[in-house]
Amino acid sequence: MMNKPTILPLIAVLCFGAFAGPLQAQLLEANTDFDRADTLRGALRPERTCYDVTFYHLDIRVDPEARAIEGSNRIVYRATEDFERLQIDLFENMQISKIVTGNGQEANFTREANAVWVDLPFTQKKNLTGEITVYYGGKPIVAKRAPWDGGFTWEKDQEGNHWIGVSCEGIGASLWWPNKDHLSDEPDSMAISVTIPEDLMYVGNGNLRTEHEAVDGYKRWDWFVDNPINNYNVTLNIANYVHFGEVFNGVRGELACDYYVLPYNLEKAKSQFQQVGPMMECFETYFAPYPFYEDGYALVETPYLGMEHQSAIAYGNEYKTGYAGFDFSRIGLDFDYIIIHETGHEWWGNSISCADMADLWIHEGFCTYSEAIYVECIHGYDTAMLYVNAKIPSVGNKAPIVGVYDVNEEGSGDMYNKGMLILNTVRHLFNDDEAWFKTLKGVSVDFEQTVVHTSEIEEYISSRSTGMEMNWQAFWDQYLRHADIPRLELDVSGKGKKATVKYRWLTDVEGFNMPVSYTTGKGKRGWLQPTNEWQELEVKSKPNEFEVEADKFYFGRK
Repeated sequence: MMNKPTILPLIAVLCFGAFAGPLQAQLLEANTDFDRADTLRGALRPERTCYDVTFYHLDIRVDPEARAIEGSNRIVYRATEDFERLQIDLFENMQISKIVTGNGQEANFTREANAVWVDLPFTQKKNLTGEITVYYGGKPIVAKRAPWDGGFTWEKDQEGNHWIGVSCEGIGASLWWPNKDHLSDEPDSMAISVTIPEDLMYVGNGNLRTEHEAVDGYKRWDWFVDNPINNYNVTLNIANYVHFGEVFNGVRGELACDYYVLPYNLEKAKSQFQQVGPMMECFETYFAPYPFYEDGYALVETPYLGMEHQSAIAYGNEYKTGYAGFDFSRIGLDFDYIIIHETGHEWWGNSISCADMADLWIHEGFCTYSEAIYVECIHGYDTAMLYVNAKIPSVGNKAPIVGVYDVNEEGSGDMYNKGMLILNTVRHLFNDDEAWFKTLKGVSVDFEQTVVHTSEIEEYISSRSTGMEMNWQAFWDQYLRHADIPRLELDVSGKGKKATVKYRWLTDVEGFNMPVSYTTGKGKRGWLQPTNEWQELEVKSKPNEFEVEADKFYFGRK
């Protein structure tokens, strides 16, 4: 199969662009006008760094008719220093009735924007464990277009039963429950208790521990997460679900795979979810073992398209292929995009989590690359390269994919497909697939269940490069921290079987010297190593047969 980028007709590119937005779930419009509220949300202020969350117990009652919730969240923490004041977060439209310490004393609190200042009636000593319980309630904001804007989805299924979900990546979990709403701090474990009308089922993260008898028409469900979890992954799925499951025999033993779907979609789900086994086998081969064996793996049917809720993935693709029936690659692939992409997040985003929203490309770029890995597992290298390069028309290169730090601002939505194209470029810069895939697996193994910064990922990959010598920092800075991609200025001239190649990089970053490979008409392969200065090379090739391998590297041409 031809190994060059797919050239899409103009109408296809326009159509692709019209659909590109939904891929960027929960990414906000670029913002450059930040205020104190943004800093309170995004920065690690002393009132946040003074404590490390170790456990949450979220215990709420959901009233579908009133579209309201009420209850409490118990926050257990370890003090990293002596303090008397700490910050938690809860949206202003949600009301706090009281905050109680572990010894039963009420704590005073004040609010500023969505930040809540909690003043303890004592000094919390460093290295000791403490806790507060926040009692609250209200009507959480409703998502206008879930999952791309945050909030609750209050729907009814085809049989008239309540069907409820929540999605809050980017905007934050504090839109519906009080917590330390910063990606740098994940609890070691979490309990989630939800009381709902007795004719419905609640499905949460982790495993169901207790199912209580109904009282006054309401029933309580207790779920428990045994692993660290970032706060936007905590989920609420309420519907008239039916359940089926299977066991995947994976690297770490038996993995329980549970599926919760609407009754009239049961047979469709049994067929569609057969993709899970081959996908898991592929991802465990190329990445670390599935990160959450203790919590299991689940797909839960939701009234919105999808979200990577840890161990309880939101599935709303209506049992169609592609993305809601649309094949973004336009090369005829028939897999269910939501199953593959959102499961990829179990490694990239849920296990390996960024410490600041500015580095969200680590979640989305690596996860989108996992789609290409899956395609290569199922269909081979050539098709995977077609898949990768078919995403080029959707990349705008209008803003950097690393965002602004300390204000809860992610980078450009290009982080999905541009991130995948960058990683595909890195693979070919390694010029050794064995070394590249060993490095990729190393990232997912060595950073498993940790919070990371972009700089750590850069250093890890750069230090394991097996390709030609290059300035890796300049590479990362150009691709991640600038809007534009490098442009290769190339002039090929000559006669007969001898070509003169003149070349240089046009970049924002000085010292950029990424090599690119080329081929000649006789199938010979070589390397150019352009810099920002003009260079010249004589090649045994007809000038019109000299080609840079543009399908292996993501760059522009002049």
